[in-house]
Amino acid sequence: MESDGPQWQRLRHARQPLAGDGQLPVTRQCRADRSAPAAVAGVSAEVREAAHRAASDAELVLWVDEQDQPLGALPRAELRERGLIGRGTFIFLFNSQGLLCAHRRTLSKALYPGYWDLAAGGMVGAGEDCPAAAARELEEELGIAGVELQSHGSLFFDRPDNRLWCYVYSAVSDAALRLQPEEVLEARFLAPPAVARLVREQPVCPDTLEAWLRCLAPTR
Repeated sequence: MESDGPQWQRLRHARQPLAGDGQLPVTRQCRADRSAPAAVAGVSAEVREAAHRAASDAELVLWVDEQDQPLGALPRAELRERGLIGRGTFIFLFNSQGLLCAHRRTLSKALYPGYWDLAAGGMVGAGEDCPAAAARELEEELGIAGVELQSHGSLFFDRPDNRLWCYVYSAVSDAALRLQPEEVLEARFLAPPAVARLVREQPVCPDTLEAWLRCLAPTR
């Protein structure tokens, strides 16, 4: 892999695009165009994100206990507000060169707005199994479909604002990304030294970071 070089200095400015180890120019081409659709529809990006957030909060998601046993289904917002436990999936996307796809969350996200995320993912819906949820989230957020998902087990992430049984997967694809504009601001493929620098110098979602450190980082 490439060494951790001086190009990384641009990362220290939170609103500038990432540069440095392992960045592929294709990610610049596939950054979500947040202005063109809004201009055509006459609706601002902020309004579209708010509508998406409201619909997401109303979705029925799986409710589980501390042993990951199903208890029923609740709207996502209620699960979060009551401090209950949900079940979610994280999908770490690599390309064939072994670079990890990191993306930055939109500012309208209920949890960790504007943070960098090391994995695609989301909540498992009512009546949905984990592999199906993982495949759906990977396609919705990054536009990657029809790839093999490798399972890396599960873990319980427990913080007051985010209680989640996380099912961890990885996938490999060289297909062009198609970012979901309501949830993803930008994405970059990064080599391991750049991932480590990202974690040190930028806000990174703690749930996917824990999954990365516990399930994938030691073997990559």
